[in-house]
Amino acid sequence: MDFLTVDRQVSSSSDKKGDESEANEDLEVDNSKSVLLKIATLYAEQLMSDLILEVGGHGYPAHRLILCASSEVFQVMLMNREWSEWRESRIVLQETPTAASVFPHFLKYFYTGQIRISHHTVLPVLSLADKYNVKDLVSLCLSYMSQHIAQAAKRAQLISWMQYTMACGHNDVAKECQNFVKWNLEWVWSDSDLSELEGETLVQLLQQSDLVLHNEMSVYRFVVRWLNKQRERLTASDLTEAEFKTHWESLVAAVFSHVRFPMMCPNQLAKLLLCPLTQEHKDFFMERMAIAMSYQSGQYERVSEVQQTEAGRMLFTPRLYTEDTWGSVLAVDNFHSLPCYHTRTFIFSTRPSIADVAPQDKLTEWTVDLYPKGVWFRKSLLIVWAGTYDVPEVVLRTVRISITCQNCPEYSVNAYGETEQLEPDVRVKIGILVWGVQKGVEHVSSVVERVHRFSPQNRVLNIDGALDFDELNTPLYSPAPAGSAHTRDVSPQPQPPSNKYTPCNSSVSSKCCSKCSETCDVPEPRHLLGPNKDQLRIQVVIVPLTDYCHVGAADNAQG
Repeated sequence: MDFLTVDRQVSSSSDKKGDESEANEDLEVDNSKSVLLKIATLYAEQLMSDLILEVGGHGYPAHRLILCASSEVFQVMLMNREWSEWRESRIVLQETPTAASVFPHFLKYFYTGQIRISHHTVLPVLSLADKYNVKDLVSLCLSYMSQHIAQAAKRAQLISWMQYTMACGHNDVAKECQNFVKWNLEWVWSDSDLSELEGETLVQLLQQSDLVLHNEMSVYRFVVRWLNKQRERLTASDLTEAEFKTHWESLVAAVFSHVRFPMMCPNQLAKLLLCPLTQEHKDFFMERMAIAMSYQSGQYERVSEVQQTEAGRMLFTPRLYTEDTWGSVLAVDNFHSLPCYHTRTFIFSTRPSIADVAPQDKLTEWTVDLYPKGVWFRKSLLIVWAGTYDVPEVVLRTVRISITCQNCPEYSVNAYGETEQLEPDVRVKIGILVWGVQKGVEHVSSVVERVHRFSPQNRVLNIDGALDFDELNTPLYSPAPAGSAHTRDVSPQPQPPSNKYTPCNSSVSSKCCSKCSETCDVPEPRHLLGPNKDQLRIQVVIVPLTDYCHVGAADNAQG
């Protein structure tokens, strides 16, 4: 037994060495490209197909196995005996003409995993991917749309993108499309876009308070253009004269109920009286103008009555108006040469109310300090009655916009020795419009809103995070030497950490990284404009608010 035991151990040791030797010789071979090529050949050469898909009068040979593996809809259709298609060798699919035109590319994607999409084809391809539940292709199409929204707007395709994604529940891309439309309303629209825009979508846009436009008259002109397109469509329809009149009047009332006439000054309201559409529907518009004049003349009983209705709730809330009366553009050139913690100061004035054509000495004065390269608080001493305290140095990696109201109401002491405020607080809505560029198209890329009440104790509002500091300053962060003439402070500044962009292997002259298969191109800066990508543009909008303005957020009193 001892001999057999020893012999068994020797045999086991020998087998183990053999296994280790074989394991060292194992090599995993990746020949997936060849296998994919074989599958693609089945489609290209129409080999061994067991099914014909007929779309738009054309037959496309296919394989049940590939269809079922790629699409959950085809899997149910071809494998469930309750469906008549499971036993058919030829299936007719009902598709729209635009979807039928891209169907061969859609089918080829099942075999090759490759498809060419463009601004014109991405929507029909996405509609097919949604219909047949091809999730990976849906993700590809939505990613393409997200990266080409600005170009879609330039090619008059953004409205159709927006309405489709809203209807199909692609909420992220739909939100991006909606934001682009809201913040770039005046240059997005073309005649082809207007013909695509549905009434329900238009009403939804008009209900928004963060529409960025020159003034409320711009909204009126835009709605008139849209109604003219609808009139042409109704005229070409088979409606009787009575049906046409009923439908037309309801359409005018539905859209113009969301135009905020109280946000127009008296001069603009007077001009509306000369517009043909106003004269055509005189009773309707005269009522709206009377409400506007009641608001601007201080007849707030009538305003309170209107505000109780659902349609009237938002009429007295201003949007983000870009005319010079309500703000200023802050442009910073030669961004790459700015020193660290650079401050750029802008001064402008706004009217104290929508209706008020105030004299020069009654305008509200504002000072805006922009810190695009971070904020540096130097070490200092705080002297109070209890003693002296050291305040340490603090550096904030943030893009800060500091807004100061220069003529806040002041306190005075009355005859009884009591402190009282001479004027009410300055309550405003502030919009920070950040310009950006996508695929060469410059546009308002983001908007930050604040509702704030300026008072004697609260004269300054600091807004951080309107732009991402790291995205703005990296990889193009190259600060100029301290003491530049552009900076407000000429004292020595601390040396910031290096933020220059370095590829994975800087010694390699090519754009390809030696450690990965992807290129190491410097990304295009989203918020730097101009031919040299060195201009930062921000627009500050400050519009006054009254007690009858409806704002979604509570007053932001943080400084």
